[in-house]
Formats: sequence, C-alpha cells, structure tokens
Amino acid sequence: MRDIVKPAHAAATVTVETSGWLTRFLGGDGGGRRVFDEPLAAGDTVRSLLRRLSARFPELHAALWHGDDLGEHIEILVNNAVLGIDHTLDSPVHPGDTIALLAQYMGG
Repeated sequence: MRDIVKPAHAAATVTVETSGWLTRFLGGDGGGRRVFDEPLAAGDTVRSLLRRLSARFPELHAALWHGDDLGEHIEILVNNAVLGIDHTLDSPVHPGDTIALLAQYMGG
C-alpha cells in the first residue's frame, strides 16, 4: 500500500517517504509506505522541514526528536545519502529533494 499526501497548491515540494512500522506515526497502519509532498518554504532546511512535518504528527515528533537532536531509532536519508554524509540537519533543502525516514532494526 502506498499513500501519497499532496498539498493543495504548493509549487515547490520536497518528498518525504517512510515505510514499515514508521507509517503508524504518520497516520498509516504500521505497514506499507507513506509518501508526502511537503511544501517548501524559503530558507527551509532538513531540520525545519522535519519539524514542520512532525508537528502535524505528535507520535512521529516523540519518536523522531530528543530535544533539538534526532532520536536514535530513525535514520534520515537525504537524496539517498545517510544524514551526516552529504547533508546535516541544517543543510538547505531544494525543490525535488527526497527525505526518507527509515526505521533502525536491532536484534541478532
């Protein structure tokens, strides 16, 4: 299942994707995939865009953030690169960029 949520009149957007159990924090059923085309505001960064998205989903906010920093159980990719490689939370985002939220899997 793939849910796509598009804004009504946004000219420039950044795609935010998630799948698996993380979808339950974004109005999904804990399976499948959720994709959001998030409106891009002037000066947006990875952090500001994720803060705006998580403000609409309190369960995501609780799972994603520990104060001003990211929590430890969700990995962020920007244009298929793990956050910290080519981008930081304070890197600017551009129209057409993709941010993926991936659940970290633990165990042995």
